[in-house]
Amino acid sequence: MNRVAGILLCITTCFVLQSGSAWAKSNEEATGDMIQVLIPASGYLSTWLLHDKEGRIQFYKSFFTNEAVTYALKYAINKPRQENNGDYSFPSGHTSASFQGATFIHKRYGWKVGIPAYLAAAYVGWSRVEGESDKHDLVDVSTGALIGTLSSWYFTTTWEGVCITPEVGDHAYGIGVHISW
Repeated sequence: MNRVAGILLCITTCFVLQSGSAWAKSNEEATGDMIQVLIPASGYLSTWLLHDKEGRIQFYKSFFTNEAVTYALKYAINKPRQENNGDYSFPSGHTSASFQGATFIHKRYGWKVGIPAYLAAAYVGWSRVEGESDKHDLVDVSTGALIGTLSSWYFTTTWEGVCITPEVGDHAYGIGVHISW
């Protein structure tokens, strides 16, 4: 692992350790806070560990597009959070970051690693709505998940081999098989 990846790993680790601090109101929220950082960080660090420069560029594009769209909507709409728990509820940034990372992992490296990433991202969304968190409603979380998914879906291609993905089009549903030569 080169020096930049080591520095990023240290920064990510510090952020993750800090994220479960006094800001969290419940175990679910603290766990969701950590996972929402770990999923995209795992996708990003995978590009370094696998020497996948093309994937890293795709990650940058999807990550920054996701962040720009999410925060532009947050500030443009300024929806109050549940029970006067702050502002800028729509869309959920935690959920958009989680699904951006999960979709990047899935699209770039396949379903075997994508399924656990999606399950973890779904947990993050759940943690923002349920329990003591009560930071978002289902619309906030669903929109965040959609933004994160679309940002990676648009910019990310398959790394190696065969990738099987669901396909949805005008009045058509199916499975796509993508083969890298």
